[in-house]
Amino acid sequence: MSRTSPRVAAAALACVPCAVLAQVAPPPPPVQQPDEIIVTGTALTLTTGIAGQTVTTIDTRDIALTPATTIGDIVKLAPGVAFIQGNGPRDVGVSIRGSNARQSFGARNIQVFEDDFPVTQPDGLARFDLTDPHAYGAVDIVRGPSSARYGNFALGGAVNFRSRSGREVDGLEVGSDVGRYGYANVYATLGKAGPGYDYSIFASLVGGKGSTGHTDYRTGTINALGTFAVDGNDRIALKLIHNTGEFRLSTRLSYAQYLANPYQQGCERAATAAPGCATIQVFVNGRNGPRIAQTAAEADLARDDKRTIIGVRHEHDFSSHATLRTQGTFDRRDVYQPTSATPFRGTLNSYQLSSDLTVRSGATTGFLQVAYGSLENRSYSFAKTPAGRDGFGAPTQFVVGDVRNLAIRARGEMALTPRLLAVAGVGAERSWIDVVQTGFTYPLNTTRVVSVIPAERRFDNLAPEASLRWRAIDAVTLHARIAKGYGIPQAGGLFVTQAGIPGDNRALKSQRNTGVDLGATVALGGTLTAEATVYQEWFRNELVSQSAGVNLLAYTSNVPRSVHRGVELGLDWRPVAGLRALASYGYTDQTYRDFQERLTTGTVSRTIDRRGNAIPGVVPHFGNVRLGYDQPTGPAAGLGGFVETNVRSRYWLDNGNRLRVPGYSLVNLNLHYDPPPGDGGWRRLSYFVSVQNVADKTYVGSASIVSDSLSAAGVENGAAVLRNVGSALYAGQPRTWFAGIKARFQ
Repeated sequence: MSRTSPRVAAAALACVPCAVLAQVAPPPPPVQQPDEIIVTGTALTLTTGIAGQTVTTIDTRDIALTPATTIGDIVKLAPGVAFIQGNGPRDVGVSIRGSNARQSFGARNIQVFEDDFPVTQPDGLARFDLTDPHAYGAVDIVRGPSSARYGNFALGGAVNFRSRSGREVDGLEVGSDVGRYGYANVYATLGKAGPGYDYSIFASLVGGKGSTGHTDYRTGTINALGTFAVDGNDRIALKLIHNTGEFRLSTRLSYAQYLANPYQQGCERAATAAPGCATIQVFVNGRNGPRIAQTAAEADLARDDKRTIIGVRHEHDFSSHATLRTQGTFDRRDVYQPTSATPFRGTLNSYQLSSDLTVRSGATTGFLQVAYGSLENRSYSFAKTPAGRDGFGAPTQFVVGDVRNLAIRARGEMALTPRLLAVAGVGAERSWIDVVQTGFTYPLNTTRVVSVIPAERRFDNLAPEASLRWRAIDAVTLHARIAKGYGIPQAGGLFVTQAGIPGDNRALKSQRNTGVDLGATVALGGTLTAEATVYQEWFRNELVSQSAGVNLLAYTSNVPRSVHRGVELGLDWRPVAGLRALASYGYTDQTYRDFQERLTTGTVSRTIDRRGNAIPGVVPHFGNVRLGYDQPTGPAAGLGGFVETNVRSRYWLDNGNRLRVPGYSLVNLNLHYDPPPGDGGWRRLSYFVSVQNVADKTYVGSASIVSDSLSAAGVENGAAVLRNVGSALYAGQPRTWFAGIKARFQ
């Protein structure tokens, strides 16, 4: 198939749902009140009201009077969801049921959306540093393999951030938060709704120094959503996200460096650095020969990125029973990242188009969708020079090419009885990776060596799902589900063969995950909501990095088999007026069932059986408990506060299960005042003060995987050696205070 044929096929398939419309009757005259806007017709929603699957919705009113500095402050309230600090003080890595645990930044193996527009690019990467939690009204977290609904990379599930509507904002809100380590956030939201329109526009400017040395940052965000009724049957939604960020980054630490100097103090210069300071090695001339050590401050490690997402969606009601929805998204990511000894810069443009038809007839709902996505990669890597942030030396590689996905998905929901709903769905997807890597090496006293590695792969994936949802009694709903997820390899894993030499790694396969869920939700009036889910997932061909042998390159391979299983619990209890308890808990047990890892040292190379070992990076136990009180009536109405505990157990950092990160429990305190709305154009002021990590504990806030190794005698090294292996750890935030104020105007 030619390179252009997927695009042609996408355009043709986008009209497939139209064939069904010949059987749909003409629409009746619309019924619309003067002050109403019809936001959606009968279209199947993306993440709300998902039948037969475990879904948690976090109402951001639960974080409105808190610092909410990152997305982690939202997702920690959902069972089964963990987060770590990414590369820098604003970046966050999110993991659902242990997905993405090996990734030290952003998110892979989950699909991320904003207002139903895709934020995960077609190569599978999403980042959370472009988002400000103040912009959202709710966040939906769908857990479990979900490729039948969300396509490629939805092995762990999906996250959808939903903006506040203009009707909810109804005017102008401005606010400012300040805190320790120079933190400051100034933000505003403007929103209105009326006959045929609804819009909200959010903007923020955030900065801080960070508790770790050389972690200053400044970032600005604009996030807007508008919905407009063309007529009674047609609606247009427009989405804009723009983020610009300048980040200074520290280097990750070995465990020994973390114990000696967790916050990298006194690390301005390598020659006079305090004990425990991490350094990188850079070429003096920026291409070859001698190297020198530099600290993060000397090298001025940084990440200056820009990202712009523009989306448009059209909905058309053919009748009161059928809605056609078509949307397109353009996503541009400009990266400038002198984050290590090999700086990276490039432009990654992506285009995503989908068209779907929802038809409802009595107790049955049918859904058909076609979707196409393309990522254009134009990126470079360089050898760093000692000249600071702009010290880009000779190029080391140039990557050009694209990643494309073309999918068709179908879903049916049928009420078998008034209390029993059956759901079945399937997604089929073809993916192409067509990239070329041009590598450059610079041997001493000779000319530059250029190598060209083309990598062209095609992957075909199929993901069925089936579930039952039973409303046993009015207060209790049960579900049972079996489903698959899949994710193709990353382009960067294709340039070294499994023999450890440059070339097209054609042995790589797609990751696949088959999962079974059993879940229950309990809702007792407005006082108690609880959820519980047990699951087991059989993972195939997880992608890991391995050594090929003596004097050979590391390569990406597949782990044939592993098993993930766990329990998720959530609670929202309001026993008396004003008193509230929120709790979330996740337990996940992930082990290798078939994995042979190769380790190499000197002239010795060994293959070691990892069967039965815990998968590194996965936290077995994690939870959040919050107990709060808000005065509901009287002169002090709106005055309240809460105490919160975050708990995380220890977990392994290496495949051999020899080095383990200790667990921790943190206590946060919050006091706030949010009075009821008053009369007049000036509605009210809200305030909060918060102290996080009250006991000032030093803990690991982020950890990447540590490579096991062999001694000179060919014996696998233990924890004493692995503690000195970098770069892996960032320290979490010490005791930090925050205060904020927000004003609302009509």
